[in-house]
Amino acid sequence: MIGRWLGRRTSPEQQAPTSPLAALETPPSAGVLSCRVLDPVNEPVRHAEFAVSDSMGRTVVSGGMDPFGSFVTTVPAGEYRLAVSAEGYTPYRTTTTVAENALAALGDVTLQVAQPPELPAPGDWEIEPAHTSIKFTARHIGLARIHGRFDSFAGAVRIAEPVERSAMHVVIDAGSVDTGVRIRDDHLRSADFLDVVRYPTLEFYSERFVHKGGSRWEVTGALSLHGVTRTVALDTEYLGLGNGMEGEVRAVCRATTELHRDDFTVSWQTMLARGIAVVGPSIRVDLDVQLVRTG
Repeated sequence: MIGRWLGRRTSPEQQAPTSPLAALETPPSAGVLSCRVLDPVNEPVRHAEFAVSDSMGRTVVSGGMDPFGSFVTTVPAGEYRLAVSAEGYTPYRTTTTVAENALAALGDVTLQVAQPPELPAPGDWEIEPAHTSIKFTARHIGLARIHGRFDSFAGAVRIAEPVERSAMHVVIDAGSVDTGVRIRDDHLRSADFLDVVRYPTLEFYSERFVHKGGSRWEVTGALSLHGVTRTVALDTEYLGLGNGMEGEVRAVCRATTELHRDDFTVSWQTMLARGIAVVGPSIRVDLDVQLVRTG
């Protein structure tokens, strides 16, 4: 307890109101690490995340902040590295020692607002297939997950000034679906799912790029799949500019979205004996995209 950590005892008459930490029991050979994370105007950064690693770089514990921007965690006594990160802020790192049966309180940590990455120059860019992936994840029998990808696609982006007026068009070969199991892939290509004979491509077209702050963007457009067109929003993280092997400039981003099969009339289903669906109702899509300048 706190009184024991401080090496003194007080009588009940002498005790003042104490922090709830006073009631925190620690396991043998362990201590407590705490911290509060603030922004430059001293407001708590509630969406910040922390990671505590040992001297070998192995993560011991990680997680998010409470509603007050704070965390309290118990760790074995020893030397640690603390990393705190939050979208839109420069990461904070420090080292600390946690003593046995003691509280290592780091107090208030202030995160500085990060400069957003440089945006791609206006002009025509295209998706570079060799360094781009379009992957999906589906729930299977209520427990497992099936992972797949599309191997053949093409796309172009016209970057405007300002970027919010940009446009993109992506075409995916539906028949290139690949989950690593031939029988399953043939079923996905059949009329039960993608029906590639009637609908050989998936297409996405967008003219709505919305900056959500920091490196976050939302790209909203029309996705045509299985003969149905629906509005889809891509939660996008723009990672910045880099150089390829031949020195060409590349723009890099990641994006995710969730699709509901019924929205696109991909409604084939069968049930197991206990009423569990073989295929889940939603599909998570993850994109890692590299763009190269073409004009």
